[in-house]
Amino acid sequence: MPTREPTPQLQPEVYDFYTHRITEAERLATTADGRLEMIRTQELLRRHLPPAPAGVLDVGGGPGAHARWLADDGYDVHLVDPIPRHIDQAAAQGLSVELGDARALTAPDQSADVVLLLGPLYHLIERDDRDQALAEAYRVLRPGGLLAAAGINRYSSLFEHAAFAHLHEEPLKASISGILQSQVHDGKKAFTAAYFHSGEQLRAEVAGAGFTDTHVYGVEGPAWSMLAAAERNTGRPFRDTPLFDSVLTAARMAEPYPELLAASSHLLAMGRRPHR
Repeated sequence: MPTREPTPQLQPEVYDFYTHRITEAERLATTADGRLEMIRTQELLRRHLPPAPAGVLDVGGGPGAHARWLADDGYDVHLVDPIPRHIDQAAAQGLSVELGDARALTAPDQSADVVLLLGPLYHLIERDDRDQALAEAYRVLRPGGLLAAAGINRYSSLFEHAAFAHLHEEPLKASISGILQSQVHDGKKAFTAAYFHSGEQLRAEVAGAGFTDTHVYGVEGPAWSMLAAAERNTGRPFRDTPLFDSVLTAARMAEPYPELLAASSHLLAMGRRPHR
C-alpha cells in the first residue's frame, strides 16, 4: 500500500468542543431530540444496509453511539475518529477503533461494504475538505457499497431558536441571520464550528463525488423543534411521552415530501459506489 499523507489537523474549536464541552453519547441517549435523531438514523440505515456481517467503516464515529448498535446487529465495525477522548470511550466498549481523519483514511482501496460519515461533513467548513472526505469514502468502498453521509440542515438554527422563544432578541437574531446567509457557524458560542447544508447541496456533493442512487432524507422531521423546546422550557424529560411519539410519526410521514427536508434538523444522504 502506498504511503499516505499525514493526518490533517482538526480545527481547534471542534477539538475543544468534543474534548471538554460535550459528551456526544449522552446527547443521543438522554435528550428527547437526541433520542429522536438516534431512532431515525437507525431505521434509515437499517433500511439500506447490506446483511450482517458486512464491513462498516464508521468515520467520525465519536464515542461509538452508532458503532455499538451496529456491532450488536452483527456487523463488522471499525470506528475512525480524530478525537482521542472518543477513541478511548469507544475502545472501552470493546469496539475496533483508530485515531484518524475522514480526509486521509488508512483503510485499503475497496475494503468496506459501508462507509458512514455521520459527523465529518458538517465539521469540514471548506468544500475542498468535504470533497476530500467523500473521495476517501469512495476509494475505500467496494463497488456497490453504501455511503451514508449526514449534514446539519441550513435552517435548523432558525427553527430551534424560534421554538426556544428568544429568536427576536439581539444579538441572537443577528447571529442566526448570519448563519442563514453564510451557512457557517463560527464556533464562538454554543455549538462548535460547522457548515450547514441544504438538502440539494448535500445531494449534489455526494453525487459529485461519483456516488449514484443518491437520496437525502430528513432525519428528525418537521416537528423536532417543538420536542426540543418542550424539554428545554420545562426541564422535564420528554423521551417517553405522547409528544415524542407524535413528532417521530411526523418524521416518518414527511419522508415522501422533499419540500419538508428544509424543516428537519439533520439530513442523511445515501448513495452507492457504482459497479464498474
